[in-house]
Amino acid sequence: MATQLIPIILAGGKGERFWPVSRLKRPKQFLCLDNSGDSLMQATANRLLDLAGGWENLWVITSAIIADGVREQLPNLPESNLLIEPEGKDTAPAVAWGTLEVAKRYGKEAILGFFPADHWIGDRAAYEKTLRAAVAQAESEPSIVTLGIKPNQPAIGYGYIEQAEEKGNFEDLPVYKVSRFTEKPDRATAQAFIETGKYSWNSGMFIFQAGVVLDELANHAPQVLQPLQAKGADAYAELEKLSIDYALMEKTKLACVLPANFGWDDLGDWNGVERLHKKDQVNVELATHIGQDTEDSVIYASDENEVIVTIGLKDVVIVRDGKVTLVVDKNRTQDIKKIVKSLYADDDFQKLL
Repeated sequence: MATQLIPIILAGGKGERFWPVSRLKRPKQFLCLDNSGDSLMQATANRLLDLAGGWENLWVITSAIIADGVREQLPNLPESNLLIEPEGKDTAPAVAWGTLEVAKRYGKEAILGFFPADHWIGDRAAYEKTLRAAVAQAESEPSIVTLGIKPNQPAIGYGYIEQAEEKGNFEDLPVYKVSRFTEKPDRATAQAFIETGKYSWNSGMFIFQAGVVLDELANHAPQVLQPLQAKGADAYAELEKLSIDYALMEKTKLACVLPANFGWDDLGDWNGVERLHKKDQVNVELATHIGQDTEDSVIYASDENEVIVTIGLKDVVIVRDGKVTLVVDKNRTQDIKKIVKSLYADDDFQKLL
């Protein structure tokens, strides 16, 4: 790759739908969920290192509460490349602040990318090829390239991106102008999207030239950019919570989408673990499990010495961590976040967070 990529890993998420294994100081990105031996964050950093040219060009933006955990997870990360948000304000401030800091060091011509810390990628070679193509597009003309994931089912948990005309072709991969971003659809709408062949899932990964996004933020989201330009991280207290999709991507005319196919899962909840491991198994058993007439279930225990026994269960998730046991219908795993919210409100249970 002729032009260097400066990757910034977005590592501020809480991963509440993976509670009780995911906790305030041990969020989802610190977990190993694929039996690889690496946490999701470590895997994300490792697959970006070659493109970055080493640790000195890899950055992480995270929250104050887990900054020490990031240091433990990534001991080779230079301290100057760790950006610590005093409080979480969603992705727009993170992207704006990260871009400002990278531009200070590398200049506004630098090509950088933002990558969530908690995604699973199956084919590293295809992933690197896709990123090289995205960098080439970003270098060829003012553009903000988002990686779209080719849908393999009418998923209703993702936003979708509709592609318009082709803008370029790099590494034998076409890049399209974005026609529109859509909210999470119902199943019938998602099926209709897929049948057109013109829609991708929104992966939340972006590649662009620093100066291009700073100019676009100045035009479309000055309320985010200007305080950060003036005060840096000290501006967070006055910023509103705002996603980069709402702040910029749905407004800019420079958005492009590169439909990707490298094996991807955002592991949004425990059903993502089933997608990784199920194959031909009756259940996904990441625990010592004794079962009778139990099928299509996910059984997980942090302590391999603990035994989970089930009889007559179907389509459930059972998670044992510390002194907490979670049992939930697989179709209700999104509601785990509601339980976590209720724990915040009760002093007796905050120790479980």
